[in-house]
Amino acid sequence: MNRQAQAVIMLLLGGAVLKISLGDLYLRYVKEGLRPFLVLSGALLVAAAVMTLWHEYRTPEEPEDHGHDHSHGGPAVGWLIIAPVLGLLLVAPPAMGAYAAGQSGTALSTAAESDYPPLPPGDVVPITVLDYASRAVFDKGVSLGDRKVKLVGFLVTSTDGKQVLGRMILSCCAADARPIKVAFAGQGPTGMADDSWVEIVGTYTDQTMRDAVNDEIIPYISVVSWRPVDPPKQQYE
Repeated sequence: MNRQAQAVIMLLLGGAVLKISLGDLYLRYVKEGLRPFLVLSGALLVAAAVMTLWHEYRTPEEPEDHGHDHSHGGPAVGWLIIAPVLGLLLVAPPAMGAYAAGQSGTALSTAAESDYPPLPPGDVVPITVLDYASRAVFDKGVSLGDRKVKLVGFLVTSTDGKQVLGRMILSCCAADARPIKVAFAGQGPTGMADDSWVEIVGTYTDQTMRDAVNDEIIPYISVVSWRPVDPPKQQYE
């Protein structure tokens, strides 16, 4: 593979990174705060590729020497690097959802004990699935009291056949995504397929169950009402 080919692949890779990071597609791969770094890295790749191509086309070709072999072609396997580039340009995979969550145990395995801040004022307080699960399990619901909270997540059937609310959390990128799960007490969602996004309004209950995958605690929420919703722009917490 000569320098021109390497530069073209670099240009495609940089363009692909810019394409996903200038829209919302990057949220399926990494956390929202990493967007500036993606834009910068994509721009640098494009700039380096353009400079390489400009230099190659401006440099006069060396005269041929039939007495020596000046072939600098690399192995053809080097072209396989273009596969992930084409994947980024042509394919838009969905965010990790019910299947990944159903095969993984809930991530509430370790948490330092600490005081949880009071919930914001309001009749129904929107909080994350992780926040509710943490307060329910590690704070024993003290900071939740009898307040109504609103959770948004997707439905997932655990390996024991029970449908629960799930949300994937990220430390950095989709490669380290782990699920947080909350089970339903009372009249939870019915007739909805896995990966359906729902909004749950409910209150704390001390009921818990064990995750069939890793035997960790899954808290319940006492459902007051629920409704289907569209998937949010940021599907990871």
